[in-house]
Amino acid sequence: MREPAWIMDGNYGGTLDIRLAACDAVVFLDIPRLVCLWRVVRRQLQHGGRNRAELAAGCPERLTWEFLTWIWTYPMRRRGSILQRLEALKTEKRVHVLRSSHEMDRFVDGLGDA
Repeated sequence: MREPAWIMDGNYGGTLDIRLAACDAVVFLDIPRLVCLWRVVRRQLQHGGRNRAELAAGCPERLTWEFLTWIWTYPMRRRGSILQRLEALKTEKRVHVLRSSHEMDRFVDGLGDA
C-alpha cells in the first residue's frame, strides 16, 4: 500500500480498516453463495492439486471443509457488516458492489472509459 497505485485482493478482516483507509476505490463482489460454492468446486475439479496460472508458485488449488463452511456462513456472519462499512464510505471513496457476472463484465468493460 506504500506504492502510488495498487490493487489488493481478498477479504482479510484483520487488515480491512487499514486497506479501506488507504484506498481510493473498493470493488466488492457480492456474489450469491451457491454461485461461489459452485465456482470453488469447479476450480477444484479442473485444477485440484495444481497451480492455476493466476496463483503464485507453490499455491496449488485446494478445497477444504473449512473453506466451504466459510463460504456458506459468510452471508450471515460477515456480509452485512461489510456492506454497512462500504455504504458509509460512499461519501469519500468510489464504492462498487457487483452482484452478478453480468455486473462484473459491465464494470470491466467500462474501465476503459474512465
